[in-house]
Amino acid sequence: MTIDTVLTELSSMLGDRLSRSKSDLLHHGASESHFAPTPPDAVVWPETTDEVSRILKLCHGAEVPVIPYGAGTSLEGHTSAPLGGLCLDMSRMNAVVTADPGDMIAVVQPGLTREDLNHELRTLGVFFPVDPGANASIGGMAATRASGTTTVRYGSMRDNVLGLTVVLADGRIIKTGSRAAKSASGYDMTALFLGSEGTLGVITELTLRLHGIPEQINAGICAFADMAAAVGAVQQVIQMGIPMARIEFVDADTARAFNGYAGTDMPECPHLLVEFHGSPAAVTEASEGFGEVVEDFGATAYKHATRTEDRNALWKIRHHAFYAVLSLRPGARAVVTDICVPISKLAQAVEETQADIAASGLLGPILGHVGDGNFHAILLIEDGNAAEKATAKALATRMSERALTMGGTITGEHGIGMGKLDLMDSEHGAAWSVMGDIKSALDPSGILNPGKLVPQ
Repeated sequence: MTIDTVLTELSSMLGDRLSRSKSDLLHHGASESHFAPTPPDAVVWPETTDEVSRILKLCHGAEVPVIPYGAGTSLEGHTSAPLGGLCLDMSRMNAVVTADPGDMIAVVQPGLTREDLNHELRTLGVFFPVDPGANASIGGMAATRASGTTTVRYGSMRDNVLGLTVVLADGRIIKTGSRAAKSASGYDMTALFLGSEGTLGVITELTLRLHGIPEQINAGICAFADMAAAVGAVQQVIQMGIPMARIEFVDADTARAFNGYAGTDMPECPHLLVEFHGSPAAVTEASEGFGEVVEDFGATAYKHATRTEDRNALWKIRHHAFYAVLSLRPGARAVVTDICVPISKLAQAVEETQADIAASGLLGPILGHVGDGNFHAILLIEDGNAAEKATAKALATRMSERALTMGGTITGEHGIGMGKLDLMDSEHGAAWSVMGDIKSALDPSGILNPGKLVPQ
């Protein structure tokens, strides 16, 4: 059976939910980051787990590559199709199957975005806390083991996914986990698929842990003379156990980008953006404690935001940071990278990264989720400039190598995709080959998202 035969059968099955139009192929093979477009041969939009199973059985028999696709917000080439094949766009599987505030659980389909999920949950007094910034799909967030601005309090997808329905490469449908709070029953299969980036199976349903909407939320922002003071304040806040729901930092270039892109009037210096959740008394105590700590580190203009619209405006600016930074160099592309280090090494990692970027001659604002030691660099390069791209990629590699020497990891949330394959052996050693063994056991023909994550 050839790919043309497979596509003919799929066309009979799916009708106009299969496309080979150039615009659809380019859209699904492109990336927001620096990777050149590598389109698939076709795009399909399944609507049920059974359809996904039937699609994978056909592709497995013909050894046709299958690339799962969520909202397309990944930054390391996760959804590129270097070998062609079939793009499985999950956006039509976007329902809340059940929501049970009694058990604090929701069952959802993978194409549902996090913003739409929380819109559906708002009347129940609960919410799903994982916030990577982009309005990503829940399935994509699970496949990349996403985290984000709220990880310091609520954890990542690893902590908030209780179970999955997964279709394997040969079309078998399996269920992992349960609705229970914990289990000692066999291997943790849910954890295996979290972060597998579509290389082990296609997620078609997720059981999520929900949290109660806080009685009160207070956000704030403050400025610092330099990044060392800002990071030092973060370390002190965490060591003192002040409960934070979010604690983000941006450097001077990012503040400048916000001003130009969103019309803010932030001083062009490093800032911390924070948020506190809880009872009115607990939020007040945490906010005042935070203010005292940052004042000791020279913070100025500590402003509070208790109104919902003011808080939303603050975090909207942070969530649009990528596009704001791109506006600093119109027409530029970005090499976007992240690392995560132990909190005790955070200041050193940031300072050395800033020095590297300054020496390179590139513009590369830094921002991140400093509450868990994770930060990003957005390295701006002229589109098509091979020398600048090589410089940026070398910078990103040095960041990853630095993280490993500090006991950290080459990525805290962006994942591996195609972009960081050559660094996996340095971090994992023999364990990386074991990942390849697992891949071979579950996907012996190698059809699921080939060219990503595991040894080739």
